[in-house]
Amino acid sequence: MAFWLIVIILLAVAGALLVIPAMRQNNPSGVTTRDALNKAIYQDRLSELAEDEAQGVVEQRPELIQELQQNLLTDIPQQAEETRSPINRWALLPGVIIMVLLSVGLYLKTGGLTQVQAWHQVEAQMPELRARVANERAEPLTMEEIARLGLGLRTSLQHDQGNVDDWMMLGRVGMALNNATTATQAFAKAYQLAPTNDDVRFGYAEVLTRSNDPQDNQLATQMLRSMVGQDHNNLRAMSLLAFNAFEQGDFKQAIGAWEVMLKLLPAGDSRVEVIKRSIAQARSQAGQETATLGIEVSLSSEATRQLPQQGTLILSVTDGTNPVPVAVKQLPLSRFPLSIALDDSNAMMPERLLSSLQQVKVRARISRDGTVNPQSGDWYGESDVQDFSGKGQPQTINVEINKQTP
Repeated sequence: MAFWLIVIILLAVAGALLVIPAMRQNNPSGVTTRDALNKAIYQDRLSELAEDEAQGVVEQRPELIQELQQNLLTDIPQQAEETRSPINRWALLPGVIIMVLLSVGLYLKTGGLTQVQAWHQVEAQMPELRARVANERAEPLTMEEIARLGLGLRTSLQHDQGNVDDWMMLGRVGMALNNATTATQAFAKAYQLAPTNDDVRFGYAEVLTRSNDPQDNQLATQMLRSMVGQDHNNLRAMSLLAFNAFEQGDFKQAIGAWEVMLKLLPAGDSRVEVIKRSIAQARSQAGQETATLGIEVSLSSEATRQLPQQGTLILSVTDGTNPVPVAVKQLPLSRFPLSIALDDSNAMMPERLLSSLQQVKVRARISRDGTVNPQSGDWYGESDVQDFSGKGQPQTINVEINKQTP
């Protein structure tokens, strides 16, 4: 209301500046003042002649009066100037209306009125958005609603900059929107206000681990080590510490943190297998205990006779239960028999490594067009399911290509 009141006052002042000077021109002051002045001079001169005649100074008074009348007639303005019509004040109304419409139109176009209305709408929705965030059973916020929540939080924090919970919530909003700047700055402010709050410390460390700045990663490591040192059972901080170490290439620290977690977790916990695979991957990356599987591929006599001139040999290893391959390797056709070695570097996915398998099944296929999916006429062979330890001497499995895809 204050804004629109100011706008109305300014428009009224601008309209007055347009109308008042024109209204002042309505009074034909030039002509009226000149006639009145001539008449006054004429009357004064007649009085002076009468006094002079009474004193005997003037003897030719009629001739002088006639001369005065002649001068008065000569100084009368032209009739065109006397009949000049004044400006009609209502003729200024369209100009005032155009000025108002143009000013309001320009504001509506460039003044951000839509954004201001959206901002006020977000402020009205903030209680509902906060309630949905706090209620785990409520419907999750959409990305648009999360963005609105962030706008509302920034508005609230302008009036209450010491609200740690709102700073943390704004940091999580930044993480959800992949806005690293907002997330980092919000959690940094929360950490400045409450440096001993575990939730604040963990949230800030989590943001720092996602940063591309090595200094941020190092600061996260220091904070997480401090949290683990204060509470050796803090699995959340320990897991993040292991992840951050792995991302920074410190595989020894990552393996150590995950191994400690394995000791703290109960045997039936679903996280155990995930941690074991992570340890295997870290060891593979560090060159420790890399599992190696040797494969000897041979051809049957019939497959040898029908061997295509060109093609691709595709080797895949599964666990014998899940048909999705754990490791795959492709080679151009060459002489047979052929000896090949597979290890964790041939894994399809980093969370499923060859070294994590307890049993393996090998499939060898000759693809004439190099496609992954089997085609009619392709020759292939499979091994039986065999136990696999992945430790010690490399284990070798023989596969004979002796079947043809119908």
